Amino acid sequence: MTSTDTHHDLGDIPALVEDHLAAFFATRKESLEAIDDHVVGATALLEEFVLGGGKRIRPLFAWVGWLGTESTTEDPDSVLDAVSSLELIQACALLHDDIIDSSDTRRGNPTVHRIVERRHGDAGWAGDPAHFGVSTATLLGDLALAWSDEMLLGADLPAERLRAALRPWWDMRTEVIAGQMLDIYVESSRDERIEAAEKINRYKSAAYTIERPLHLGAALGGGSPELIAAYRGFGHDIGIAYQLRDDLLGVFGDPEVTGKPAGDDLREGKRTVLVAEALRHLDEHDPAGAARLREGIGAVTSSTGISTLTDLIASTGAADRVELRISELTASGLAKLDSAAISPEVRSMLHDLAVRATSRRM
Repeated sequence: MTSTDTHHDLGDIPALVEDHLAAFFATRKESLEAIDDHVVGATALLEEFVLGGGKRIRPLFAWVGWLGTESTTEDPDSVLDAVSSLELIQACALLHDDIIDSSDTRRGNPTVHRIVERRHGDAGWAGDPAHFGVSTATLLGDLALAWSDEMLLGADLPAERLRAALRPWWDMRTEVIAGQMLDIYVESSRDERIEAAEKINRYKSAAYTIERPLHLGAALGGGSPELIAAYRGFGHDIGIAYQLRDDLLGVFGDPEVTGKPAGDDLREGKRTVLVAEALRHLDEHDPAGAARLREGIGAVTSSTGISTLTDLIASTGAADRVELRISELTASGLAKLDSAAISPEVRSMLHDLAVRATSRRM
């Protein structure tokens, strides 16, 4: 099956993206084998990580962004090559994020640095297994970022379209790294400002998940400035709503669904909008509760302690306020599509993707 067979069938795009990613990894194997078996073994972990899970949200939005231009200049298979490269940026972000957060699991499985750590220990190699695991996973993330460029720029697309795509591509990479940097500074400094948490949502997740992929897809199809502006307004709001849903799942989510332990954000000390809202309420109505939450964030380790903090946050009504904000952002994002010169079919696709993303049904 080719992408032209399913030109407008979003249900098939994730599988097609995986096919394109698998083909890309296959092209890299010969050069890696010429280096050393150690490198082949390590990069096999990256391949398994990229192909072993994920909902392909970013390529989906980029693909629909391209469809909205109604361009007939580009071969759809080549467009899929280009948008599939977003999964390599995602892999870089997740590998590095798991290291920064000292996470043990991702998608219900051990994180890559933990897998490498265990293999080092089992082999009885010299040195510290944990340091070796972090070092290897860091380099794999770096390689994924480098390969994302190679996959995008290696797509068989008109040179002027690839040049147009570089601006959102560069901006997206800067934004996600800056957002991660802000996240660790806010966490370490215990910055409780809601606006700081909102900036993290905007740059660490929202922009590179929805807004920039749409922008990228439009650029690949030669989209007008007006179309790009409408896409970005829609993507900004839906992307933040998507991250707010993630904030709720990080405290109240089912591990069977999230693939991470219950209350993982509390254990990691994440200063999310949800936590900021809860603290604002507690400061006004329950100062002792506010002190307990501040003391527990980033320090709690036991399931009992997590449950206590979760109940405390729930008692503030912060979750309801975040839910309301998700609904407001979803509505405003969809309204921003009204100005977009796109077909009813593409508009319906974006509406469906927005609802699925903000409710996490994808």
